Amino acid sequence: MRAFLIVLDSFGIGASRDAASFGDAGSDTLGAVSNSKYFSAPNMIKMGLGNIDNVTCLPREESPVASYARLTPRSPNKDTTSGHWEIAGVIAERFPTYPDGFPEEIISAFRLATGRDVLCNKPYSGTEVINVYGDEHLKSGALIVYTSQDSVFQIAAHESIVPPDELYRYCLAARKILTGKHSVARVIARPFAGTSGAYYRTENRKDFSLPPPAPTLLDRMSAAGKEVIAVGKIYDIFAGRGITRAVHAANNAEGIEALFSITEEDFDGLCFVNLVDFDMLYGHRNDIDGYARAVSEFDAALGRLLRILRPSDALILTADHGCDPSTPSTDHSREDVFALMYGSPFGPPVNCGTLQGFNHVGDEVARIFGIR
Repeated sequence: MRAFLIVLDSFGIGASRDAASFGDAGSDTLGAVSNSKYFSAPNMIKMGLGNIDNVTCLPREESPVASYARLTPRSPNKDTTSGHWEIAGVIAERFPTYPDGFPEEIISAFRLATGRDVLCNKPYSGTEVINVYGDEHLKSGALIVYTSQDSVFQIAAHESIVPPDELYRYCLAARKILTGKHSVARVIARPFAGTSGAYYRTENRKDFSLPPPAPTLLDRMSAAGKEVIAVGKIYDIFAGRGITRAVHAANNAEGIEALFSITEEDFDGLCFVNLVDFDMLYGHRNDIDGYARAVSEFDAALGRLLRILRPSDALILTADHGCDPSTPSTDHSREDVFALMYGSPFGPPVNCGTLQGFNHVGDEVARIFGIR
């Protein structure tokens, strides 16, 4: 049997009950994006997206073709790592964050490990930080280190000064330093290019995540002899654990192309896909129309996917957190997510209601494969 699990990175469907404690009261990624004239999602609506509890911005489908649910987060975080781990059955503890920048003990150790000085060391927008510090970085060679509301240690460097492979080595050095109480969820390489006033991030980003603290769905699938094919940054998020094959995809287009290629294969197991552009290019840049276009492009591809899936295939669509592009913040938002479950392995379509925990997604995958 084949299962396809697709994460629309950051496509939340409204503020979680505890959103106010995260500074995200009223956040609603779907609500914001659906107001754009570029938004079109007939296939997800046909699957039941508009029928989900408390989704009022979309029309309801009289006869949805998929089972559908609203999922509320259990982990005390709102980041990619926590969201994906929770989908796969592991609830993360609270990761450390650094609203005032990293302490000198971390920065000093990082300088010593890399032989380079550090610029910034504070929370920053990823596109803004390279425009503010890019010129100084080019002159001095110092690395731009910054964070966000999430548990991340991000290192930006111009590819002409620090080639990506060298930047990845610096990230590995940081990963070794960031342990114990400073065990951030991810160290992220943020290569950029361009000239003064026109810097841009390249697609050579790479994440260096903590390994999950307990066995995940992926570990159990591979241990049972099933294939686990990771597309996009799934491999990085799980630190390679439980994955039998990784397929590189730097953006949505490459991820969707890889997905269609894999649908032509005979395999027994899970194809786990992350589509990163919703979050990386549009949510974090408060680009409502860009986000809406990306949803529309995915939905068009979804229509094709639904036509070519085999009768025995299982398809699940979900998200890992929110990133409301209509709010002043450019960071992730604490939101519930959707689950749309399509295919004969799930039985007749039903309304699953509101469920506590993204892990219900992984539980369903495990169930249809007969894995505990």
